[in-house]
Amino acid sequence: MEQKENAATPNVLPIVRIMRLLAEAKPNAKAITCEDVTLTRYQFELASNRMARAFEAEGVKVGDFVTLALPNSIDFYVALFACWKAGAVPQPVSHRLPRAERQAIVELANPKLVVGADPSEHPDRRCFAPGYVPDPSISDGPLEERISPILKAATSGGSTGRPKLILATTPAVSVFGAALMMGLLPDDCQLISGPLYHNSPLVLSMNGLLEGQHLVVMPKFDAQNALEAIEKHRVTFVNFVPTMMSRMVKVIQNSSKKYDLSSIRVMWHMAAPCPQWVKQAWIDLIGPEKIWEMYGGTETIAVTAINGVDWLKHRGSVGKPIGGGRMKILDDSGELANPGEVGEIYMRGPEGAAPSYRYVGAERKEKDGWESIGDLGWMDEDGFLYISDRRTDMIVAGGANIYPAEVEAIIDSHPKVRSCAVVGLPDGDLGQRVHAVVHAEPGLSADVLLSFVGESLARYKVPRSVEFVDQALRDDAGKVRRSAVRDAAIVRLGLSPAAAASKI
Repeated sequence: MEQKENAATPNVLPIVRIMRLLAEAKPNAKAITCEDVTLTRYQFELASNRMARAFEAEGVKVGDFVTLALPNSIDFYVALFACWKAGAVPQPVSHRLPRAERQAIVELANPKLVVGADPSEHPDRRCFAPGYVPDPSISDGPLEERISPILKAATSGGSTGRPKLILATTPAVSVFGAALMMGLLPDDCQLISGPLYHNSPLVLSMNGLLEGQHLVVMPKFDAQNALEAIEKHRVTFVNFVPTMMSRMVKVIQNSSKKYDLSSIRVMWHMAAPCPQWVKQAWIDLIGPEKIWEMYGGTETIAVTAINGVDWLKHRGSVGKPIGGGRMKILDDSGELANPGEVGEIYMRGPEGAAPSYRYVGAERKEKDGWESIGDLGWMDEDGFLYISDRRTDMIVAGGANIYPAEVEAIIDSHPKVRSCAVVGLPDGDLGQRVHAVVHAEPGLSADVLLSFVGESLARYKVPRSVEFVDQALRDDAGKVRRSAVRDAAIVRLGLSPAAAASKI
């Protein structure tokens, strides 16, 4: 992908300087639009300057953590860049986190300031309540340039539910060429549909701003609204997760309206395995050459990428490692797996490169210099990687390994299913049985759904039981914490947690 020259970003520059230079070059250019509000580059520069000074007035200094519990909004970006302007480390979290969960994360991060939280919930911390606006008397003029020693601190609950931080090992600077790999161009209009506390929407939108793009931010993903936003703003660059892609396809299929998606130049998807029917539907909609998929995790030890053209030759693959990173599959004995054999994915960064991350609250899983983030997969004869699932989510029923993501992909393809999660429940005979928790439109029965699933999967993979619920099972980023779904199902079905723990 060819990238236009951007004189504001030569080689390596502090993030805050790049935004200042962009604002000076084109002060009236659109920076961020959210619903009916748009900030120009100049307005964004002033707002983040004032917020940075408000942070400093609360004692925030270079290297301090600042927890951002804000929804998708212009305010989020103002606070994000205010962190960097103060030399602080932004640590985004979901604004919907239950109080106890956010308190655990805050205790782990030990931030100087929590933005977007009720002060009563963190009595030992400095807090800015939701809706906080700095006093207009605070100066919005340029600040002394500072560089945060840590670009960002991502938060992960992981499969165990225990919080951990994933700290970037790079400071808050931008390296020329980082946007080139993703195909970001200065004149793109980028749609931000995923929650900004997740790594992909955060990083892609940050890089978009640093390229001079116009960001169109959705407060919350809605399939129809996303399709309409693409059409209205002539969006050229998008990033979705498979759940979003599936929901948009179903809207298109069930609507008489024709949505104009012709403006899309590049579409990335990541964060979860993509069902093949969903990928094929989007290839049919916009063409295989526009669609790209990436795999690698927030840790970015190594990443793979594949476009739709290659995917059609290796259906279901997430591609080959790029950028000098390496991956291999090890079987249960720690030996190199054969092509087609499922095992644990181990990664290694480019030769001689410094570690891309460090954990707070967790330990790396390493073997002879290779690292694992817990995912299972396999490689074909040509070295293309395929993802199976996370090791902690795998179901062992009667000695057979069953990957929930595979079963979920089939269930999700039913036109009446909105979302689902497949988990293993304790079973006296099989050890575990496959159980599906489904959020569906009214009128779908378990018998009809299981018959549908049975047409595509081997009998031992078909759920033994189905439970319908009336709330979404995945968050706005398409993520599901199966351990929490499983625990809740055990309680609802009256199973013994102790027995479950002993059998699973």
